[in-house]
Amino acid sequence: MAAEEAERSGLGAPADLRDEEREAVEALLSRLADDELVAAERYTEWQVRSPTLESDLALANIAQDELGHARLWYDLLEDFGATEADLIFERDPGDFRHAALVERPFEDGDWADAVVRTYLYDEAEALRLEALADTAYPRIADRVGKVVSEEDYHREHARNWLERLAADEESLSRLQDAVDRLLPAALTLWEPVDDEIEARIDDLGVRTDSLDEMREQWFDTVLPFLRSLGLDTPEGIREDPESFLPDHVGRDGDHTDDWPALHEEMTHTYRELGRDEAHQIMPDPDEADE
Repeated sequence: MAAEEAERSGLGAPADLRDEEREAVEALLSRLADDELVAAERYTEWQVRSPTLESDLALANIAQDELGHARLWYDLLEDFGATEADLIFERDPGDFRHAALVERPFEDGDWADAVVRTYLYDEAEALRLEALADTAYPRIADRVGKVVSEEDYHREHARNWLERLAADEESLSRLQDAVDRLLPAALTLWEPVDDEIEARIDDLGVRTDSLDEMREQWFDTVLPFLRSLGLDTPEGIREDPESFLPDHVGRDGDHTDDWPALHEEMTHTYRELGRDEAHQIMPDPDEADE
């Protein structure tokens, strides 16, 4: 089935990809999977700490969803011979390609930080998924639909909380502080893994919009919405986003000082138990579909 779909779409089945095609597909999948995994790991820090029981359950569900999405993308990387242990638990921290935004610790007890971060991330995720709907690599296209509906819920949850907090003067001030911190950090979502590989991803049709095009669409959405709530956004951030980037962007393996500790925590149980293989973080998506 996968081979027939690949023939129609222009890219081969996993075993038939040329080296340069495989490298492009792996780069895109690693970015998607690592973002979702690390975001989920951070979200778990809010369990039983959210301001209401409803929001606590909602964020726990979002963390579960993101973990499931990571599993979808890691599963496709396993097509190329890797195991889940290779991709997560036995992988060097510097080999992860998630954006620096998702590894940042939350401001202690600051719900505005969680809400703003979720909003900025999930608006970006919606655009990334849209750019994969007509991908030339059918194994990716098979999974996009599984993710979109859940991400729509995440965005709606974040937007509702933003509107709710913006209605209160003190909370609006906290939101502003979070926007000041996180909007520049969110630009790391649009940074390349490697310029040459990114160009190849676009040329091969693995996605239908480039990082720069998606970033422009993201600005079209997030800047007007934040401003409609009475929040200020940095002047010039759209015209010259590179000047607002933090020192560490993550995509190139250059992570913040917060990442080693988070990675250590994420892999602690695996190492403590002396395992040489991992229990799957989620059921195999292909088996679940059968």
